[in-house]
Amino acid sequence: MEGVTLIGLLNQVIDQFSSKRALSVSGKFDLTYSRIHELVERAASRLVAAGINAGDVVALTFPNTVEFVIMFLAVIRARATAAPLNAAYTPDEFEFYLSDSESKLLLTPAEGNAAAQAAASKLNISHATATLLDADSELTLSLAHSESDTNAISKLTNDPSDVALFLHTSGTTSRPKGVPLTQNNLAASVSNIKSVYKLTESDSTVIVLPLFHVHGMLAGLLSSFAAGAAVTLPAAGRFSASTFWQDMIKYNATWYTAVPTIHQIVLDRHVAKPEPVYPKLRFIRSCSASLAPVILSRLEEAFGAPVLEAYAMTEATHLMSSNPLPEDGPHKPGSVGRPVGQEIAILDEIGVPQEGGAKGEVCIRGPNVTKGYKNNPEANKSAFLFGWFHTGDIGYFDSDGYLHLVGRIKELINRGGEKISPIEVDAVLLSHPDIAQAVAFGVPDDKYGEEINCAIIPREGSNIDEEEVLRFCKKNVAAFKVPKRVFITNELPKTASGKIQRRIVSEHFLAQVSAAKVPKFGA
Repeated sequence: MEGVTLIGLLNQVIDQFSSKRALSVSGKFDLTYSRIHELVERAASRLVAAGINAGDVVALTFPNTVEFVIMFLAVIRARATAAPLNAAYTPDEFEFYLSDSESKLLLTPAEGNAAAQAAASKLNISHATATLLDADSELTLSLAHSESDTNAISKLTNDPSDVALFLHTSGTTSRPKGVPLTQNNLAASVSNIKSVYKLTESDSTVIVLPLFHVHGMLAGLLSSFAAGAAVTLPAAGRFSASTFWQDMIKYNATWYTAVPTIHQIVLDRHVAKPEPVYPKLRFIRSCSASLAPVILSRLEEAFGAPVLEAYAMTEATHLMSSNPLPEDGPHKPGSVGRPVGQEIAILDEIGVPQEGGAKGEVCIRGPNVTKGYKNNPEANKSAFLFGWFHTGDIGYFDSDGYLHLVGRIKELINRGGEKISPIEVDAVLLSHPDIAQAVAFGVPDDKYGEEINCAIIPREGSNIDEEEVLRFCKKNVAAFKVPKRVFITNELPKTASGKIQRRIVSEHFLAQVSAAKVPKFGA
């Protein structure tokens, strides 16, 4: 894969499938591959004319819209670096991300984004908007220099080492770290995704995840484009449970990828309000957080398609391992499958590879892996040891070469010397018929150092209580793994991509406990 660029891969697809549908905005319009190519080349030439040079960072904050897709591709075509940002950030958050990425330009939809613009103005960063009214319109780009020179862009050659995408890690334990990903990283990753799921021009998907996140961008959008497949964006610019299956049927979807939270929303809607008919899917993919085996089996039963759990992270340009399609081997509930397009090893603390069945840190190397965090020598020193990138996850390989994750090194609960995997407790909780969502987490404890707590969201109509949850746990896990306390709630704090982070959940409920300890007037 060395020496390959994402733009090079996409150009091959444009030559081969020029008149094929590439991108639809549900209920509005469709764009062919050749039309997207025209729009991207023109927008890239406008960026170059406006003074955007190779290596410059362009921040983009949009919902999941056609303008975002075109401008993202235009930025990387111009040999600049795209830095997609969550439109819901606060001004302070925008200020951090714009500053940390050293952005030169901020792009937003026509209606703008007040928080992002305030931060950009404070940092002296230019702002422009992008609008595409319909398939035949020209993209309106409010750049000061409006002259477009397509000759200049046609002479511009993308290099495999160009940093095309700049993202930040979730920052579960410290401030978010900047992750530069090259054209070659992107090309390697989309090739891996395309190959393991056998994506072709016959495939079609509906994007349910935000495109500012590596999962939606790489697995949903770019891998589809690299296969000549079709992609549909929901009309609302984000996932909507009420329109999801209508879009899937209308646009002949053959698969979709999502985080477990969205799979649960889709399942809950199926139970409460089933569709008259469901599309025949090749597979359903789950990634970005652990999928409990019980949810996997419910999805398969409800929608009649194999559910393939995968393992990914930003630093690996998304995919690391996946369960295979049925024709390529079994897919195992509770496992994240086999390595895809890279080496994966289980190492102990001194870098010695562990044999099958032995637990250790999951480490990776391959052409999809970032060369290092931006301006963060300390993080690079600890992440790149013994010739491998260290994921921070604990796992093991079974006798069939399938990877099983036990948890994050920092999230394993150490209860008096007994290490407890919160993923295991999550899976048990979710197997209870009255529990819709659940998360186990560690809390400080005077006696044991750490104790296990959990938070659950009951199923609609259920009146499950703490006593029933504890009784069920005592029946299904060893005594030391039974949560000491159960929080019953109607909402769990999540990241923008729908991922539940244990540290945030723990802080959220511990804060509630502290507040509850303050005596109330009259009590």
